[in-house]
Amino acid sequence: MRRRSLMVSSGAAAVGVFAPSILRAQGAKDFPSKPITLIMPWPAGSGVDLWHRAMADAAAKILGQPVIVDNRTGGSGTSGPASMAAGAKPDGYTISQMPVTIFRLPHMQKTPYDPMKDFTWILHTSAYTFGVVVRADSPMKTFADVIEFAKANPGKFTYATPGAGSSLHIGMEQIAQKAGVKFTHVPFKGGPEGWAALEGGHVMADADATGWAPMVDSGKFRLLCIWTQERNARWPNVPTLKEVGFDLTLDSPFGIAGPKGMDPAVVQKLHDAFKAALDDPKVAELRAKYDYPKRYMNTADYAKFAKQQYDEQRVVVDQLGLAKKN
Repeated sequence: MRRRSLMVSSGAAAVGVFAPSILRAQGAKDFPSKPITLIMPWPAGSGVDLWHRAMADAAAKILGQPVIVDNRTGGSGTSGPASMAAGAKPDGYTISQMPVTIFRLPHMQKTPYDPMKDFTWILHTSAYTFGVVVRADSPMKTFADVIEFAKANPGKFTYATPGAGSSLHIGMEQIAQKAGVKFTHVPFKGGPEGWAALEGGHVMADADATGWAPMVDSGKFRLLCIWTQERNARWPNVPTLKEVGFDLTLDSPFGIAGPKGMDPAVVQKLHDAFKAALDDPKVAELRAKYDYPKRYMNTADYAKFAKQQYDEQRVVVDQLGLAKKN
């Protein structure tokens, strides 16, 4: 009887050891069995929001469950991912768009997350086309005019961005540092607020992604420069930053991630669905409309790229004198 009792105990122990892995395997096999939330850390109606909504719809067709976009703005795009890191289960049902500010802000201030420990990287998707716009009636016809004005009027040139610490804010400060001038930054929660501020005359310029394109094309705004490596075919007469004297290419790459500790099999399913979604006709149409280059990386490559971005952002923040004080 004693031997049989020991055998039963050993068997129970074995089941206890293997139960979590069995449950994970079952969970991955059944995934997804309910709607998935995709956190969008930028405002509804912005170009990046609309593009991800199209991608969510395309991925949902593959996954067999709705992918619901949940706008959680603030913190220059970090509040949404931070909330996921703090409270979401690593079951694949909560994922987020990951802006480059995720890697930058921890070097600037105390953050409730560690980008190298608190996320599971799923896939890298794209980057932005950034540019600086002014109102059509602005006396600043070129970006050289901006620098000339800033030199003559220290601190009086005001510009809007989607937030403090955003790639637009950092980019403008890099430009100001190289030019030896001082700009005044006016942060907003997202592109639409910045465009409205410019249109209303509350700021002199707006630095943002191509959500401003309709206003440029309609003649309301004037595009002074773009921050890509080469000129954009939509605005062939607009120079790059390099062409106006600044050896910078700034495009703020982004992707999709989940909370730490996700089952690799679930990650693979999400990766495959969103990778396929990148080639969906509607997604491709909006990608072209908002000038997002297709910059796919798989899970392993995105994880390596995340570490690279984290290290690079430390250097940039330090050079600008924006590093947090220990």
